[in-house]
Amino acid sequence: CGREQKLNSDLRRETFQIRSERVSESTSKKRREEMDDFLDKLPQMDLMRSEKMTLVQLIIPVESAHRSVTYLGELGLLQFRDLNADKSPFQRTFATQVKRCGEMSRKLRFFKDQIDKAGLRCLQRHELEPNIELGDLERQLADHEHEVLEMNSNSEKLRQTYNELLEFKIVLQKASGFLVSSNAHAIGDETELHESTYSNNGFIESSLLEQEMRPEPLNRSGLRFISGIINKDKLLRFERMLFRATRGNMLFNQTPSDEEIMDPSTSEMVEKNVFVVFFSGEQARTKILKICEAFGANCYPVPEDITKQRQLTREVLSRLSDLEATLDAGSRHRNNALNAVGYSLTKWMTTVRREKAVYDTLNMLNFDVTKKCLVGEGWCPTFAKTQIHEVLQRATSDSNSQVGVIFHVMHAVESPPTYFRTNKLTNAFQEIIDAYGVARYQEANPAVYSVVTYPFLFAVMFGDWGHGLCLLLGALYLLARERKLSKQKLGSFMEMLFGGRYVILLMALFSIYCGLIYNEFFSVPFHIFGGSAYKCRDTTCSDAYTAGLVKYRDPYPFGVDPSWRGSRSELPYLNSLKMKMSILLGIAQMNLGLILSFFNARFFGSSLDIRYQFIPQMIFLNSLFGYLSLLIIIKWCTGSQADLYHVMIYMFLSPTEELGENELFWGQRPLQARFPLFKKKKKSNILLLLLAFIAVPWMLFPKPFALRKIHMERFQGRTYGLLGTSEVDLDVEPDSARSHQEEEFNFSEIFVHQLIHSIEFVLGSVSNTASYLRLWALSLAHSELSTVFYEKVLLLAWGYENILIRLIGVVVFAFATAFILLMMETLSAFLHALRLHWVEFMGKFFHGDGYKFKPFSFTLISDDDE
Repeated sequence: CGREQKLNSDLRRETFQIRSERVSESTSKKRREEMDDFLDKLPQMDLMRSEKMTLVQLIIPVESAHRSVTYLGELGLLQFRDLNADKSPFQRTFATQVKRCGEMSRKLRFFKDQIDKAGLRCLQRHELEPNIELGDLERQLADHEHEVLEMNSNSEKLRQTYNELLEFKIVLQKASGFLVSSNAHAIGDETELHESTYSNNGFIESSLLEQEMRPEPLNRSGLRFISGIINKDKLLRFERMLFRATRGNMLFNQTPSDEEIMDPSTSEMVEKNVFVVFFSGEQARTKILKICEAFGANCYPVPEDITKQRQLTREVLSRLSDLEATLDAGSRHRNNALNAVGYSLTKWMTTVRREKAVYDTLNMLNFDVTKKCLVGEGWCPTFAKTQIHEVLQRATSDSNSQVGVIFHVMHAVESPPTYFRTNKLTNAFQEIIDAYGVARYQEANPAVYSVVTYPFLFAVMFGDWGHGLCLLLGALYLLARERKLSKQKLGSFMEMLFGGRYVILLMALFSIYCGLIYNEFFSVPFHIFGGSAYKCRDTTCSDAYTAGLVKYRDPYPFGVDPSWRGSRSELPYLNSLKMKMSILLGIAQMNLGLILSFFNARFFGSSLDIRYQFIPQMIFLNSLFGYLSLLIIIKWCTGSQADLYHVMIYMFLSPTEELGENELFWGQRPLQARFPLFKKKKKSNILLLLLAFIAVPWMLFPKPFALRKIHMERFQGRTYGLLGTSEVDLDVEPDSARSHQEEEFNFSEIFVHQLIHSIEFVLGSVSNTASYLRLWALSLAHSELSTVFYEKVLLLAWGYENILIRLIGVVVFAFATAFILLMMETLSAFLHALRLHWVEFMGKFFHGDGYKFKPFSFTLISDDDE
């Protein structure tokens, strides 16, 4: 009985323990579920990591394919994959429709050129126009093109006839003077040329002109002449050629025409000269006519009889008047036709552009074996699956299709595209990052931090709140005219400024902030936040800026004390301040980059990168340059006179040497005492230096051998998941499938890669820290250059009593400030801030080997896509 009681008590105890364990497990599971629900309900950081993407497949019936793709283009959240990449554009299914759209685009561009050439404007009707079918639009465009081409042809013929009559009138008016002066040498009827001389001018149709063109018997021994008109720029060569061809046996007279004549081919006004060539002999006539034809000179018959000249002139003027009326009427009719086209031109161009984009997208889809539906694949953000499904349902309903679109998710074996949702403010910073490289899928996005760090580092180099106000005015102007400028077609430079208007705004605001800290307004200090903390040593001193000042009250409340400006210790003080500040900012930003590499490794589940890259890199960087930053802060806080150059140099040359006056904090000795290798007179420099030396092999050796061990265990049949490290992942090209079979493990290649990465980080830690000194250098250069312009230009000119010299000084100072300090210095600081982000900051964690999400969207179609 006692044994049974004991067994029963043990059984009850075990049962109670099992029940309590189950209750605790259920409670912990419930808590985990609640925690997961809580984390899921938290708002997503859209910019920290790219949107989650899903590979989807669409099976679309043929009758609803066009409408479905059109609705997806309006939504703009699906990137189609080209399933017909092996086919040429002419082998695809909808090549005919694409060709038709291209032809309609050509006609629309022709109408646009004709409207611009006529000086008209494309006005849109305010009333809503009904949607037009593609076939009806094609017929309308063909009719309009035929009409415009016919009017252009008639207008060109009339214009050519008008130009010939106008030239004939000018020749009649100008050549008569030469003929009167040479009348004594002319012989009767021999002055008129044979009809064949002017056979190339078929515009003369009246009876009087025909009479003038009738051949008459010529005296071949008499003097003859040819009159015509030629372009002014050809006149000299034309005269020289005539002289050589006739061996000087000719008399050449010329005079400029008083009117410019329109060239029908170029529609430009051309200056011409009237010429009269006197010669003798049939052979000379033939040569002169051939030379006139070669130089494009137009020859016209001019009678010697003054009465005939006047009668012919009146007839030419009458015909010119009739042609002018005809040309005006034709021009009005043509403008009316172009205006009718212009009312709908913008809508037609948009319609054709959209239709061409739809058929280009349909060409990326495959017909199934039954030829009754199209199969397409593409990437979409996970949040957009519901919207895409609704759009496809609406397309099925609107097309009256009996079969709906099948939409389902596929298993992805390739790297998805990268997609960030941006707004007006963040878009410009995202474009700056993407110019270096598109982030890998789900990789930490540097643009989140660059929104603040980029304009701030720019302002550290550009710090002057006077110049910052000028930048602010420019940014506010761009923002005030944002709606108007967004609709205009801007030049490349202006478009770049408008696209970065919010970047300029933040750079201006941070420049004002840093300028207030530097206490610089066009290099002039101001007592904005109260009086200076320094004064003269006595009341009679007149050279305080050279003899020195004494401190008599609390420090200046904000920024640099204005009394430093112009003192003998100004440059050493500001140099020391800005150089140390640059180092602190650089180490802080590089540490931020390393921390982001930790979050990347944690997100992708790569524990090897955390243990063998992040930790040793943090130790190496902060053992040397983090220690330097700590010494700078301690020196500022304590007011110590320690020489930091001596501390850092002898940290490597003589790590066991006593620091003496250069010892900054009491914790050095206790920290050194815990390190057993050195018992006396050793500083913490030894510990930090050894940690830095240990970190180098820590980065180099463990990771390749760990990867080799994991590969060997996997090869022996153990089940392991895919490693999330950059060394094991295959380089994936956009739209290329990743093979399920992994490449052969190459230990030497991985070891060399890790060796290069380790050496690059060690050397980069030194060079990158030195690279941040450009913050100090450019800030000092900007300040000194501004001082030179102020003192050597403005103040020097203002010292003269002459108002002209003062005005010249103000103008030179204004132009130097605008073009050198506000344009060149701004661009220089912008590019240096770009370098610090692309190399020093992003190089710590950013791979940038992804590809951008480019959805099929009508809003993203440009005019060049036609």
